[in-house]
Amino acid sequence: MSDFWKHVDDELEYLGKNRAFLAKKCEFSLANIGKGIKIGSVPSADTAVKIAKVLGVSVEYLVTGAKDSEDDEQNQLRLFRKYKDLIQKCEKLPKEQVLFLEQAADRLQK
Repeated sequence: MSDFWKHVDDELEYLGKNRAFLAKKCEFSLANIGKGIKIGSVPSADTAVKIAKVLGVSVEYLVTGAKDSEDDEQNQLRLFRKYKDLIQKCEKLPKEQVLFLEQAADRLQK
């Protein structure tokens, strides 16, 4: 699998989505994605742009894996979208409970 498609799959996994979702959003067939992966080709620029927009990343990232400062901003936005419900629930908690959750998260990371 080319790095392009590996990065696409990584982003889909991060978003909790699959290739069928991507194909539908980009308005092309799932079979075309499979074919591109099988032969290890990078899609045309137009298609790469569509894919990048759906995934909320840059084409450069999909092609090279390199992230720039714009990608950092996009990543923050993606994180917010992913955890929006959790953030909203935490915002309603008393400060002591938020502190407890922060401490629990710190312990889980160790």
